[in-house]
Amino acid sequence: MNYGFLRTACASLKLKAADPVHNKEEIKKAIDAACDNQVRLLVTPELSVTGYTCADLFFTQTLRQQSENAVAELAKYTFGKSIVLLVGAPVYYYNSIYNCAVVINNGSVVGIVPKIHIANYNEFYEKRWFASGDCFNIPQSINYTGFDTKIGNQIFDLGDGSVLGIELCEDLWVPNPPSSTLVGHGANIIANLSASDEYVSKAQYRESLVSNQSARCICAYLYAGASVYESTTDLVFSGATLVAENGAIIAKGNRFSRENVVTVADVDCEKLNALRRNNVSFENLFDGIEKTELSLNNEENDLKYRYVDPTPFVSSDSADRQERCKEIFAIQSAGLAKRIEHIGSSGAVVGISGGLDSTLALLVCVRAIELLGKKPSDILGITMPGFGTTGRTYNNAVKLMQSLGVTFKEIDIKEACRLHMRDIEHNENTKDITYENTQARERTQILFDMANKHSKLLVGTGDLSELAMGWCTYNGDHMSMYGVNASVPKTLVRYLVKYVADDTGGEIAKILYDILDTPVSPELLPPDENGKIAQKTEDNIGPYELHDFFLYNFVRFGFDKEKLSLLALKAFDGKYDKETVDKWLSVFLKRFFISQFKRSCIPDSPKVGSVSLSPRGDWRMPSDASFNCFI
Repeated sequence: MNYGFLRTACASLKLKAADPVHNKEEIKKAIDAACDNQVRLLVTPELSVTGYTCADLFFTQTLRQQSENAVAELAKYTFGKSIVLLVGAPVYYYNSIYNCAVVINNGSVVGIVPKIHIANYNEFYEKRWFASGDCFNIPQSINYTGFDTKIGNQIFDLGDGSVLGIELCEDLWVPNPPSSTLVGHGANIIANLSASDEYVSKAQYRESLVSNQSARCICAYLYAGASVYESTTDLVFSGATLVAENGAIIAKGNRFSRENVVTVADVDCEKLNALRRNNVSFENLFDGIEKTELSLNNEENDLKYRYVDPTPFVSSDSADRQERCKEIFAIQSAGLAKRIEHIGSSGAVVGISGGLDSTLALLVCVRAIELLGKKPSDILGITMPGFGTTGRTYNNAVKLMQSLGVTFKEIDIKEACRLHMRDIEHNENTKDITYENTQARERTQILFDMANKHSKLLVGTGDLSELAMGWCTYNGDHMSMYGVNASVPKTLVRYLVKYVADDTGGEIAKILYDILDTPVSPELLPPDENGKIAQKTEDNIGPYELHDFFLYNFVRFGFDKEKLSLLALKAFDGKYDKETVDKWLSVFLKRFFISQFKRSCIPDSPKVGSVSLSPRGDWRMPSDASFNCFI
């Protein structure tokens, strides 16, 4: 039950140049530390067996023999251990020496991958000692330290969808890294054995290279750099250890440590494979690189070394979150401005309830109108008090429209709803779904007709989370002429409104902060005896933070129920127990399936994030698909 995860580690070690006997003992310590933490793949630095800075000593028979002896002993040390070990060593093959990654598993050397791009500029002088592995058009047989194996470009199947490719240091820094080809042959984990010295700003550049290559290749990228103990003559090394996954650094070790550093991370190969399947530009290559299947027991993973973001739609970094909100608000506003301009509308109509969604839609309308050089008064804001409207939401709606300078209109819908319920012979004291939807559809009818009357565009307010859960009235608040919030999840709506409040300040900000503090509710049932909101959405369908978490991971990666539950328990550790998570997960999955018919006919809306449910692009699903296998 590994749920597609593989526990990996990058090590930076207390190595000595030209001392394989010492170095193998440090590598053994790293193996022990890795095994204690159930690590299945351990990457050590470039030339970790000999040390990177041996220079002309690579030409000596003594260093060669001691290196091969150390590799043989390390191979023996892994016997019976469920781990794949990558060590760096010089490999002597016919007329040349190759700077290689030696792959060891269960007591054997199972493959050797040579460095392709040999650094030979500035402080690097590798061509004096090493030949490029580019000469191996196909892997060649070699007997190395008593093991019959192959040397050349190859990949390694670790099982359960995890496939390893390898490059060494400079290979990453060139215009076309070997990893760009390896991933086409199925590698979703790239290991880089490196010895990159330090100077000002290089660490940041290195980190960006690792993260960007992992994004470009949709892979996990493991980088293990030579430690401070390699420092000599004019060079200082820092021992950078990095693990990236699809563009994000998920683990990073301390640099300049004078102790061994083993940086552990659980990488999600199932997630990476799902992203690749969804990306038709990611092509498969089936020739030129051999694949070796390894023996690896990877039956369980407790996610100890995996951070699971409880709010995948919302950045936890305040500066990054602010920048994203700015970008999303600009996308929404630009999309709406284009639509208003294209159809020659005189402005916009929007229904204002005093809740978060309609508030965000109104703020987007104001910005779009500004972009078109029009006045806020070209927006017709309509509040439509019903049976469940409270004084707080009503007052906030009125004050917000007045403060923004939009044209304000109030239309009380209660009498019209009573008349309609009489017409359809529904007792208004029966406060069921008919009672609720009567109000939602009456409001939508008013908004459409007012848009026609004033030659304006009706802007929808519903958000992504409501569409996912079907928490909208079909042909009621479900419908508009353009839905500005349709790809904005509920957990993000709040931050977008806060972004505008913080950016605007003054009286408008005070109103927005009070709206932010108001419970989420459709307000279709009467208030309680104290005049406060009685119908709270999350009491009915569950916490939006959970549903948005399920939505992101289900739609983007296709995870099954068991994995969604596991991830949620990790993300919300201590906040929700398994019974609660599984209860609302079942609710989410069932509602997601039975609500597809609503999503199949939603209006146009601007895509603002990686998850959207537009039936015209991002999510196409039969309206009558069975949910039995999913819940």
